[in-house]
Amino acid sequence: MKIFKYLGKYWYAIIAVLLLLIVQASSDLSLPSLTSDIVDVGIQQGGLERSTPDKVRKSTLQGIKLFMTDEEKQIIDDNYKEATQTVDGKKVDIYKLDLQKGMTKDKLAKIFNLPMLMIASTQSEKSSNTNKEINDVVTSYTAISKDAEKAQALGQEAKELGQQAQAAGKEAATATDAATAAAKGAEAQKLAAEAQTKGTQAQELGNAAKEKNAAMPEKVEAARKATKEGLGSVGEDTLKSVGIQLTLSEYKELDMNTKKIQTDYIIKTGAKMIGLTLVSAVAAIIVGLIGSLVAATVGKNLRVGQYEQTLVFSNNEMEKFSPASLITRNTNDIQQIQMGLVMIMRIVLYAPILGIGGIYRVYQTGTGMGWIVGVAVAGVLILVLTLLLTTMPKFKALQNLVDRVNLVSREIITGLPVIRAFSREKFEEKRFDTANTNLMKTQMFVNRAMSLLMPVMMLLMNGISVLIVWVGGQNMSNGQMQVGDMMAFITYTMQIVMAFMMLSMVSIILPRSNVAAARVDEVLNTEPTIKDPEKPKDDHDFKGEVKFEGVQFRYGDADADVLHHINFTAKPGETTALIGSTGSGKSTIVNLIPRLFDVTGGRITIDGIDIRQMSLHKLHELMGFVPQKGVLFSGDIASNIKFGDANISDEQMKKAAEIAQATEFINANEKGFERSISQGGTNVSGGQKQRLSIARALAKNPKILIFDDSFSALDNKTDVTLRRALSENVKDVTQIIVAQKISTILHADNIIVLDEGRVVAQGRHEELMESSAVYQEIAQSQLSNAELGIEEAD
Repeated sequence: MKIFKYLGKYWYAIIAVLLLLIVQASSDLSLPSLTSDIVDVGIQQGGLERSTPDKVRKSTLQGIKLFMTDEEKQIIDDNYKEATQTVDGKKVDIYKLDLQKGMTKDKLAKIFNLPMLMIASTQSEKSSNTNKEINDVVTSYTAISKDAEKAQALGQEAKELGQQAQAAGKEAATATDAATAAAKGAEAQKLAAEAQTKGTQAQELGNAAKEKNAAMPEKVEAARKATKEGLGSVGEDTLKSVGIQLTLSEYKELDMNTKKIQTDYIIKTGAKMIGLTLVSAVAAIIVGLIGSLVAATVGKNLRVGQYEQTLVFSNNEMEKFSPASLITRNTNDIQQIQMGLVMIMRIVLYAPILGIGGIYRVYQTGTGMGWIVGVAVAGVLILVLTLLLTTMPKFKALQNLVDRVNLVSREIITGLPVIRAFSREKFEEKRFDTANTNLMKTQMFVNRAMSLLMPVMMLLMNGISVLIVWVGGQNMSNGQMQVGDMMAFITYTMQIVMAFMMLSMVSIILPRSNVAAARVDEVLNTEPTIKDPEKPKDDHDFKGEVKFEGVQFRYGDADADVLHHINFTAKPGETTALIGSTGSGKSTIVNLIPRLFDVTGGRITIDGIDIRQMSLHKLHELMGFVPQKGVLFSGDIASNIKFGDANISDEQMKKAAEIAQATEFINANEKGFERSISQGGTNVSGGQKQRLSIARALAKNPKILIFDDSFSALDNKTDVTLRRALSENVKDVTQIIVAQKISTILHADNIIVLDEGRVVAQGRHEELMESSAVYQEIAQSQLSNAELGIEEAD
């Protein structure tokens, strides 16, 4: 698109904006996960992020260890150290977390989660749900414990009996009475036999316990495997949740403040959210500022460029672009470009970052609901493409309709006196109403189409939200996700949908900016047909002799020449006049001298130098031009007279006004030369406007003075006085006068008579009255017989 090329110059701003937008998108995309953490961790999990306990009772840890592998037991032993804590006035043996190098709470949590779930299942009231492998492990450990206790008891009994047998044997050995010795010896043998029996039983129980204990790792592994298979796809979430609940209950048993843990976590997470929101807001503000600065700078440069380009346009280019169109291109079109640039930097760059980031975050959630995002994006694209295809042709027509309204408005405002004079108010009202109604209908069509976007988008987004809740509810029922995860998924999906919607809306609006950019480029890229030569011949001491040598001219779209072989010379200190019927080519000839048009044949020279070999600045510096239609600029009388040169002194200004016979009406106003002039000079009369235009041309002391029918609005007295003042005060200047009235040019040194673009005669008034039929016809239509020197018949 053409509009993107305007950003090339500001690549550094684009890089800064991209970095800021990445920061903003990262902040925005982090908020849903933090909201999920507050719900899942802060509320449901009591503020615990993982199941790894900071403190745990010895008995609880021993129970958890039942379902750990030997390797895991060793890791736990390495990272927990024994301690004691007073609970309810009693000393309790506990283990405190003492992380070793390279170990983290997350790694320990992965060890704890499964055993905690298995130990929790043994404590559940719904024992029927406990799998048989876990029961088998618990039963086996219970049996091993009982057998060990029984073996220990039997061993103790065997020891005591052995001690008794040993004592009886000593008594038998020391007895003096044979009967007593025999009795004690028999008792010792009996006790020894009983001790041996008990010892054998203890040994058997011990061996059996060892055998059972050796088989426990297999049973534990089988139980772990069966538990994992029983979890199915629920997996990690359930393991983590049960482990955290077991840790929380353990904290309560140790009289730890679980409410404070929960509150601290929520406050910490909330502070993160506030911080990220502020970062996002600051980034958005800076991006908006950079976007506005870039757009404003581009708009300023385009306006300056288009204005400067318009100043060098010849009449050919001015006819190609109407004034109304140029005004629209320099105002409304550039505003459209500015709006488009802001949208590019604020939305076009941001939306893909947000959308891609949202898709990545959705993928990270692992909810298995990614297909819903696809449905949402597809719905948005279908909606927007439909709108795009419908409204695009209208957007392209909109700018031309704005041009039309400007054109009609301009014509009505400038031509208001004529419209009133001919009672054409109703017709012009109807003409304006037609242009205005066409613009309104197009804008209404576009606005109505665009107004459908938001309600349909809201319906789509709400429908997607319902679909997510429905599918997510089933997943939560199956234990596959938590409430916070579903909330985060909804938010991410809405962010993705909004990103695509923003892109889609921009894709509808940007074409209008692109059309505006093409229209502005058309002006900027139009090569002026009249331009300075590469090596201008400006270093000549010009006197001002203008010579036409076989000049021919035709307008660009014309089939025939309007001037044919024009030859004449206008010399310094002389007055050369052009006269002829309407359409004979008088104004065309004088327009060729300042190169408002270029000749199509022959050449025009000033002091022998072709005007096409001079710079336009130098050419215009030599001449004072008074156009057929007097043009004044808003300001005051002084600024208008000094318009030709900023260095014109007040004395020169007053002298020029005096020659132009403008002093009388200027001094009649108390403000004098400071009297304000409205746009177009509407607050002065036609004659006053012409005299000020003549004064403006005289003030710059030109070498060549061109008057294009500039005396038509003057009364005869003022006309005569002004021409006399010119002849007395303006010396050594080439004067070229286009006139309709012969009285204006009676005393010209050379009168060029034109007819249908050809010079049919030239000479002084008296000579032409004798030799030129065309001039005679014009003279007879304007002058009386007395003035012509003809005696009236009796």
